[in-house]
Amino acid sequence: MQSRVFRPTAILISAVLALSGCQSFLSSRYADSVPPEQGIVAVKGLAKGAVVRRNALGMPLIETSTLHDAIFTLGYVHAGDRLSQMVGMRLLAEGRLSEMVGPGALEVDRLMRAANLRQSAEQLYKGASPRLKKIFEVYARGVNAYMFRFRDKLPMDLAESGYRPAYWKAEDSALLFSLINFGLSVNLQEEIAALVMAQKVGNENLAWLLPTYPDEPLPFAEADKLKGLSLSGQISELTAIDSAIQQVADTRLLSVAASNNWAVSPQKTRSAKSLLANDTHLPLSLPSMWSFVQIRAPKYQVAGVSIAGVPAVVAGFNGKVAWGMTMVMGDNQDIFLEKIKRQNGQLYYLAEGKWQPAKQRQETFFIKGQSPVRETIFETRHGPLLNSVLGERKHPLQPIQISSGYGLALQTAQLESDQSLDAFFDLSRAQSAEQASTATREIRAIPLNIVFADAEHIGWQVTGRFPNRRAGVGLMPSPGWSSEYDWDGYAEPMLHPYDQDPQQGWIATANNRTVPRGYGMQLSNSWHYPERAERIAQLLNSGKQDLRSTKAMQYDQTTLFAGKLQSMFEAPGMAEQLAQAIKAMPPADAANARNTLKRLMAFDGKLAANSADAALYSAFLHESARQTFLDELGPDTSAAWKALVETAGISYSAQADHLLGRDDSPFWDDINTPQKETKAMILARSLSAAASFTQAKLGSDPAGWQWGKLHSYNWISDSSKAAPMLSASQRASLSTIGSYLDRGPYPAGGDHSTLNVSAYHWGQDFDTWLIPAMRIAVDFGLDEPFYGVNSSGQSGNPASDHYADGIDAWLKGQYMSFPFKSQNIDKVYGNKRLLLTPGK
Repeated sequence: MQSRVFRPTAILISAVLALSGCQSFLSSRYADSVPPEQGIVAVKGLAKGAVVRRNALGMPLIETSTLHDAIFTLGYVHAGDRLSQMVGMRLLAEGRLSEMVGPGALEVDRLMRAANLRQSAEQLYKGASPRLKKIFEVYARGVNAYMFRFRDKLPMDLAESGYRPAYWKAEDSALLFSLINFGLSVNLQEEIAALVMAQKVGNENLAWLLPTYPDEPLPFAEADKLKGLSLSGQISELTAIDSAIQQVADTRLLSVAASNNWAVSPQKTRSAKSLLANDTHLPLSLPSMWSFVQIRAPKYQVAGVSIAGVPAVVAGFNGKVAWGMTMVMGDNQDIFLEKIKRQNGQLYYLAEGKWQPAKQRQETFFIKGQSPVRETIFETRHGPLLNSVLGERKHPLQPIQISSGYGLALQTAQLESDQSLDAFFDLSRAQSAEQASTATREIRAIPLNIVFADAEHIGWQVTGRFPNRRAGVGLMPSPGWSSEYDWDGYAEPMLHPYDQDPQQGWIATANNRTVPRGYGMQLSNSWHYPERAERIAQLLNSGKQDLRSTKAMQYDQTTLFAGKLQSMFEAPGMAEQLAQAIKAMPPADAANARNTLKRLMAFDGKLAANSADAALYSAFLHESARQTFLDELGPDTSAAWKALVETAGISYSAQADHLLGRDDSPFWDDINTPQKETKAMILARSLSAAASFTQAKLGSDPAGWQWGKLHSYNWISDSSKAAPMLSASQRASLSTIGSYLDRGPYPAGGDHSTLNVSAYHWGQDFDTWLIPAMRIAVDFGLDEPFYGVNSSGQSGNPASDHYADGIDAWLKGQYMSFPFKSQNIDKVYGNKRLLLTPGK
């Protein structure tokens, strides 16, 4: 995994003691920051009390006699397990990280203040019912009860930062929900990347770099929106905007395009009962985004994954209904290019031929170690100007001067009031697939593919809010000075795709295009690669399913892209051209190319960590990306090259699109040579380079090659990921305790196209950055249907025994059972109890 990737809590450490002691010393030093797992504790705010038990991996079971105490205890337990994570996500959402970190986080804060998620959360909370607001209030009291009890026993990152987190408010949970929703705006990063790449290759070539799907035409009409615009150097602070958005993306809360889910009807399972599976893909992190929990209360029984800070089980099982979710890849935001000018101290933007004054709001940034900074954020009719608050300053007090050029306004679908929060809670209490369907239809605030099932029925519903665009499809930024590309309301919810009990006997989504071309509403133009969805279909159609086959699917490392690549190599015309191109190469290069081609044509597509052919195959993908695009977009340190590499991880990429087709692309020519190359010539070079690369990295003997020697898992802690934002002395302090905070490396198999996702940045390196952050499986034919496994530990505190003990279980597929029958509870959770009693 890339060391530059960090999560919100990573940013929490602004100073760490230069401790060089062993792991046991550090664990002992912060032992009192770990909440006890047994004993009796009086807690003010409980009505009747609660019992908390934990399984072997520290995942909690909360048992209460009232719903009030269950929600209160959930807040208490979340804070005990993930207080740093909760505080970090809240600071990120508020744009206040600088208060803890210092000036290193200021650009991220400016971007998040511009996005104004606090306003979005206010609208979301405003639409919630009194019942749901009460749940959020009770949850917040549980969080605060823990924060008060452990106010002088904070985890290491919070303790060493000197930051004293404010108590939790009910609205803070809505804020985290809004942050997650903002992170599902998959196209935001692509739109900025489009402008970065356009400055390098020109508007006329941009469509080749942003394909929609293998069978879709290239978006030349969309790129025509930018025709005639001189973008080079005309967009104020574009580099700073791109950098800030990348930093937010690196928190794994923006443009993370992955997850699998499927549901199987009774006629396709061995037990003649339904089956559901879900694995959500997020950047590899320690701790995981997800926190497993089980609740047993008289009117609320549920188990599954939650997000610390939000009182809900977002994917799981309640004894009657199971549900899971993936990203729709919904495009519910747009970047508008605005013509702007400054006159008499006021910023103006052009709208329908008239210069309009931009709205202003003042924001004050408190920065650790420095004086506060007060800045103005400007807004047009489309939304806040991102580049009114971002830019390279020699000093934070220096104002941004936008004297000419283009502003970048962000319009989102988030500033609406609805009852999405209620609908999520209703989903977790649904007693049938029909009730689950009713609940999911009311979720507007967040675009998801929700799959659900009871023992007899299965269903799927697309949620969210999707804009109707007057023109264009929102894939690239739009001119904002006329209303031609403006939004005209939202698509009718009745048009949102859904299905129940389909004839084929199963439903599945994998961030693929789930509707046919020309569907009656626009969900997105940024679909992920189709191979995962195709592999799910292949396996579900291969025979009857059960829990064992479901687990095998979730750990499957076969890529269907290899077969497509082989078809391209042997296609009429290409085989002959490729042979000629290889023949024209120097003898040594030709021999390498022929040998690589021979092995690729025999490759079975299984990307096992110990596979030699998987290593060579992946080396070819790496080299082909560089041989095709680096001459136009390079060097590999340039913003344009990084933009291409990053977008390849967000949606269907130019790298894949060019390999499988696009023989007439201008990018097949190497601009560094006098002659004009063909696709076959570039492929021949890539084949030879793949052999040289593999030999250089793994040795000359192919018997010693292994994909897992190139490709590995590294669990880098939030604290270690903070290093790029800290001073040199602080980074040195962190490095002394790296072995205490981090875990790995472990050999990895798979890639971005396998069900067991292990994605790397295609063309850049092989560091794993995206994994199944959790896996759940529900087989209604079993006595206890629900099983799950997390990707790291239950706790975010490195002093806890449950900080990283889940990694081994995740690597080996050792799922935990979450029993609902009383006679099975003790077998999983044992007799060690933490009794929480009402305090005075």
